[in-house]
Amino acid sequence: MIQATSKNARNALIMVHSRNVVVEQSAKHVGIGASRASVMLFAVRMLLAVLVAAVPLLGQPAIPRYEVKRAPSPIAIDGKLDDTAWARASAPLTLQFLWDSQTGTKQKTLARLLWDAQALYVGYDAEDADITARYTERDDPTYRDDAVEIFINPNPAQDIVYYGFEWNARGVMYDYLNYNGRTLFKRFDATGVKVATSLRGTLNARTDTDKGWTLEAAIPWANFEELSRRPPVAGAVWKANLNRWDGVEPNRRMSIWSDPQQATPWPHVSARFGELVLVD
Repeated sequence: MIQATSKNARNALIMVHSRNVVVEQSAKHVGIGASRASVMLFAVRMLLAVLVAAVPLLGQPAIPRYEVKRAPSPIAIDGKLDDTAWARASAPLTLQFLWDSQTGTKQKTLARLLWDAQALYVGYDAEDADITARYTERDDPTYRDDAVEIFINPNPAQDIVYYGFEWNARGVMYDYLNYNGRTLFKRFDATGVKVATSLRGTLNARTDTDKGWTLEAAIPWANFEELSRRPPVAGAVWKANLNRWDGVEPNRRMSIWSDPQQATPWPHVSARFGELVLVD
């Protein structure tokens, strides 16, 4: 793996440009034939073009990967994450805090995923000293509450369309199709999704101190048929990102799995989604 910084990349470009000039001047000085000199200059310029194209990628964090193991036994969607199957899941992934401009408390969130022939399962465990969720109706803006999200792209060959599922601490779901990172089709309603939460504290009681909450969801494969005509099999690689919105305005904070490389909190960058690898 190449490890380089943007500064190193700029230095490389300067060096290549300088050598381009040197090659051209040397060719004239020693009398190299025009044909051979042209070949040398072409090679140097091609190298320069490759480096210019690579500069935006150098220094970016790697795309994370998570192995989604097959659930060995049925999962009861009760929000508690205490089924035997969850013990079989890969080690939980941790959502990271990327935007220091936000003022909310940094509270840890872990997530795990499983799959079987029927559905994709996702479980979140969120530390939370003040559990708040006001919205109660399907497709309400749950992201304004204490909420967790998963964005799923079943077809990594494209990064234009993906599915969004957002749930607040009540388990209220906001789901949609996202086009090009900015256009949300709210009229998409997933079917058969099961979701439940379990609170370690009291909801919307601002004067006490809570401990946290867990959320458990099962999303049937049929909901992804626009981008995946058949349920996936072991070895399939999908792309996804997992996020959390936490706190009450103005003290709000987002945490996220895969770094979207945005200056401000914006998770809808499908090209930067992590990889979900389904394994037995």
